[in-house]
Amino acid sequence: MGSTSTAPYTHMGRRPHTGSHLPSIGTFDYQTSQAPPYSGLLTRSVNLPWRPSTYYRSARVEPTQPLQSSITDPFSSSNYLNNIDSAKVPPIFPSARLALYTRYTPKDWFNAQMTNYTASDKIRSAAERLRSDAVRLAREKDEQTFKNNAESSKRLGERINNIEYWKGELEKTKDKLKRKIDDVEAKRREVERLLSETEKPLRIAQENLYSREKRQGIDLVHDGVEQELIRVMDTIKTCQQHLRQMLERLNTQNALNRAALHELEVDANDKFRARVIDSAAHNIKTTSRGINFYHGIENVDNTVSSPETWARYTEENIRRSLSEITQSDELLNNSNQLMAQTNNDMWNQWNHVNVSLENRVQEEQVAKNKIQAHLEKILQEIFDVEQNIEFVKKTIADKEAFLQVAQTRLETRTRRPNVEACRDPAMHRLIQEVHDCHAAIADLHGKLRQEENAVQHLLRTKSTLEQDLAIKNNSLFIDSDKVMGIRRTFTINAPEKCAVTSVSFSHPRGLTTA
Repeated sequence: MGSTSTAPYTHMGRRPHTGSHLPSIGTFDYQTSQAPPYSGLLTRSVNLPWRPSTYYRSARVEPTQPLQSSITDPFSSSNYLNNIDSAKVPPIFPSARLALYTRYTPKDWFNAQMTNYTASDKIRSAAERLRSDAVRLAREKDEQTFKNNAESSKRLGERINNIEYWKGELEKTKDKLKRKIDDVEAKRREVERLLSETEKPLRIAQENLYSREKRQGIDLVHDGVEQELIRVMDTIKTCQQHLRQMLERLNTQNALNRAALHELEVDANDKFRARVIDSAAHNIKTTSRGINFYHGIENVDNTVSSPETWARYTEENIRRSLSEITQSDELLNNSNQLMAQTNNDMWNQWNHVNVSLENRVQEEQVAKNKIQAHLEKILQEIFDVEQNIEFVKKTIADKEAFLQVAQTRLETRTRRPNVEACRDPAMHRLIQEVHDCHAAIADLHGKLRQEENAVQHLLRTKSTLEQDLAIKNNSLFIDSDKVMGIRRTFTINAPEKCAVTSVSFSHPRGLTTA
């Protein structure tokens, strides 16, 4: 082309094209707080070859994504970068393009440099403002993040404290309820034992009645002992009915107590698990292992209660348990009163039967002694009457001998001859003697028959007394040996001392047996 070999432009190659547009502001690296290099922001006029045929063209920064801040804040760094006018380089006149050795004027060169400097300053200022804004925003978000994390940790700590408080209340109520369940169970066993102990007095009373049914004759009487025994059976049956009702109430109350305890245990276990989970969540830090992203977890709501209903649920469980404890206390007091009343009633009725039985045995013993005394008198009278009968018979025999003498005399005198058969005074006297002997013998025979009848009456009376004595002996054997013997071997608790004591009986023979 006619240029010298030393011309510098002949050895210059085409520079690589590095682009003429700014990158999007959205590519700002917020992690390293460094802006992307702006090597391509300079206009092409700095990097162009000397060839005059190259046109200058304007460079304008067009962001790929519009920023909302440019609308609200026209003086922000991003808006300012978008509104920077491109550096204008004076165009070359078309007439100069054809000149081979055309040069820029110093003014053009100066203007081009000033334009580049101005654009560079503006871009650098905008980048600095953008960098400071990014640092400030990062610090604000960092402070807000730490504040939110601390607030969340505080709320978790408060929640853990609430859980610990209610869990402690549940544990205290559980301990009270467990002790009360044990008390009710012990009282239930006592009531069962007392109920089983009432069977023996009832069986003894029934056996006493059955034994006294074996009395005979007039002694089979509805006396005070029988009335007291029937009253004992009624009292024991009434006490058994009350004890069974109390036993059923104790079983029902303990079932309610166990149900309330189950609710407390379930609530306490849930609170323990919640405390473990919340403690684990409270201890999670940014340096903890196992943390991860769970996208959309903030939108998952699996809660079933609010703080008010959560606290109310535990309060209701505790209130229910305390109510069951109060009802258990009342039931225990009622059980103690019922057991004391049962012991008192059975003890009093037992003593009434013993007193009545002892009085009856004494009456029977007195009756027996009287019968024995009368029987001895009857026996003595029978002996005396029989002796008298023998005497009367002997007297009759003696009178018959005199009658035989008188009749023999009369028969002998009937053999007197003729006029000697005279009705003389001797004959009158013999006849009178015969009549007197007949009368005496008849009187003696009448008296003999009377005495013999008396003997028969005495014998019948003796038989009656002996039978009555046998009845009395049988009654005494039943009451003193069988009835009192069974009751003597039985022990019953005294209501005053609540100790096992034995009832004392007075034996009909004068002995005292414990």
